[in-house]
Amino acid sequence: MDKLDAKIVSALERLSHVLRTLLWEEAGESRLSPIQIQSLLYLRSHDEKLCRVNQLAEEFGLTPATMSDAVSSLEAKGLLTRKPWPQDKRVFTLRLTAKGRRSAEKLARWSDVLTKQLERFAPEEKEQALKFLLKLIESLYRAGIITVARICLTCRFFRPNAHKNARAPHHCALMDKPLAESDLRVDCPEHERVA
Repeated sequence: MDKLDAKIVSALERLSHVLRTLLWEEAGESRLSPIQIQSLLYLRSHDEKLCRVNQLAEEFGLTPATMSDAVSSLEAKGLLTRKPWPQDKRVFTLRLTAKGRRSAEKLARWSDVLTKQLERFAPEEKEQALKFLLKLIESLYRAGIITVARICLTCRFFRPNAHKNARAPHHCALMDKPLAESDLRVDCPEHERVA
């Protein structure tokens, strides 16, 4: 492994540790497990069609049985409900209850300490970091290491470098608008996989 590659992997591992630590601290305070917290946050920000047990299991790299246990626990705590999917009565859509929405809003602040640190960096630095991270996610997705990547770079509507404008070189065919590097999405609800 190249020395620079090894340093990048080490830096990513260190950041991963910070994120895990912050999530575990929140878990202790909220009396929820990290996967329960992630589930509430996911349900808070995703369309109903993406809110089924199997979808969450794929999203978090868990077995459907493990995810089902986490969902059952959240349901028992009154934080979510299951609604039958209209197309298949054996499948359920997960919805946050009012109590679940309040909890998710509070839990969404788990990463504030990291966000506060990011404010110290110049927009250009953050844009370069986002660009690199999205390309890394795309690469891991194409290698089959990441199973879910709703990022612009893996979307059939994304047109890279479609415009000569240096500020907004990319194009989204769905929204029919130019995109700057900072406009690229990490989790797009309208994402459609490239065939």
